[in-house]
Amino acid sequence: MDILLRDRFTESWEKYFPGSDLPVSIEFKDNADDGELVETPRGWRCIICQIAKARSGDSIVFTEKSITCGGGLRYSGYSDSIHLNFRYFLSYGKKGIVDGERYKQTPEIVDDWEKQIPKYPPHKKYLHIKRWDKLKENDNPEVIVFFARPEVMSGLFTLANYDQSSPFGVICPMGSGCSSILLYPWLEQQKDEPKVVLGMFDPSARKCVPNDIFTMAFPMKRFETVIGFMDESFLITPQWKTVLKKIQRSTEINNKN
Repeated sequence: MDILLRDRFTESWEKYFPGSDLPVSIEFKDNADDGELVETPRGWRCIICQIAKARSGDSIVFTEKSITCGGGLRYSGYSDSIHLNFRYFLSYGKKGIVDGERYKQTPEIVDDWEKQIPKYPPHKKYLHIKRWDKLKENDNPEVIVFFARPEVMSGLFTLANYDQSSPFGVICPMGSGCSSILLYPWLEQQKDEPKVVLGMFDPSARKCVPNDIFTMAFPMKRFETVIGFMDESFLITPQWKTVLKKIQRSTEINNKN
């Protein structure tokens, strides 16, 4: 990790988004390194709930044993298996066997949707999650994830599209909360022209994030480019200063709560 880049963004973030939470980084490594290993939770637990510690500043490390959610295992690349009755679980259920979340209208739609979901290459690596300011020289983040409210998101969204002629610089694929910060942005990182991923619309994951918080996940190669043009973008205009006041008010209210 380029420490000068880390510090440059931190300074710009406080200048243009004062008081807003720094993003967390995601990286797959061959060792546990310096993070706190996440223990196996008792029973089912959403990985979005588990990473709250990283947002607070504690660097954490996952293995496949740290995750008890089937979706979490799949979207972090530790498993490619699907529960036998998943097509019913995601739709209207199966009497006496599984309750349905009703996120899809029919099992057949679930089947077709499943066919379109890309997969990680199989791996047994350690999943590191660190807050941006905790990154060190030996880190090589692959995805940078912001947990933010609408005004901050408006700035991130506009930055993600700033140097793009395409109106689709940001994508929002339907999926679990973990897929929107792990699978899809990681896959984008492997592309020559990666897109940013908007997410955390999964009702099942909403209990693990504060009110009004959604995510914007930048592939690292895209994020490096964005850092380079922040000081020439709309962030220096009077228009952004108006939004900035709302960000400051939102931060004050959040701190009181």
